[in-house]
Amino acid sequence: MKVVLSIAGSDSSGGAGIQADLKTMTAHKVYGMTAITALTAQNTTGVTDIMEASPEFLGEQIEACLSDIPCDAAKIGMLPSAEQVKVVHEKLTKYKVKNLVVDPVMVATSGSSLMKDSTAEVMARLLFPISRVITPNIPEAQALTGLKITSRKDMEKAAEELGNESGCAVLLKGGHSIEDASDVLYENGKLTWFEGKRIESSNTHGTGCTLSSAIASNLALGLSLEDSIRNAKAYISDAIASGLNLGKGSGPLDHMVNL
Repeated sequence: MKVVLSIAGSDSSGGAGIQADLKTMTAHKVYGMTAITALTAQNTTGVTDIMEASPEFLGEQIEACLSDIPCDAAKIGMLPSAEQVKVVHEKLTKYKVKNLVVDPVMVATSGSSLMKDSTAEVMARLLFPISRVITPNIPEAQALTGLKITSRKDMEKAAEELGNESGCAVLLKGGHSIEDASDVLYENGKLTWFEGKRIESSNTHGTGCTLSSAIASNLALGLSLEDSIRNAKAYISDAIASGLNLGKGSGPLDHMVNL
């Protein structure tokens, strides 16, 4: 049994965060463990409150997991504070965690801010260099690079800049593009496009969490990064196309669509 650790926030409505991660891991037949960075009161229409875990308690959760059950991959989602980032870096370095997938979650699908302004710089400095891949969307990549991204060429430039600065692979997601839902991977000087058709659906709550968890699960199963991304995108497309249609806002995916 392969093991994946999720370090992320809790979504009380079950569509994103820790809950989406565990469902995704179960769908990929890997064993999921969690370290919760924050509790959120949220649903498909937005986030109404956030209660952060202390950095010390977050560290204790990671320590409890990894001191007992080593993981084959890990994913990082919502990290609200720089102090939390530092603790996560310390623990993942201590246990030499491989196949780290970082989803630099800055804003929820509903538009609610999930990260303090100073945190992104610390995350980029400490976590990106130890990552297998980071998975920013277009708004996140713009915030991290300062570049304006309006075309495929812009996506390639931003992914290359991020990859060269951080020393890890970068999957720049095109879901916020007006053209299509294609993503570009920059790895070791090489650009690879993963074509995706835009699915007309309002049920996209938790897509970023789900994609990063699916990539981590596939990496834990021994697949290459390209194959992990390809499989994860196919899984996401099926989960969106299923049309679960819950809630009054941006509804969740059908994580168990293939079971």
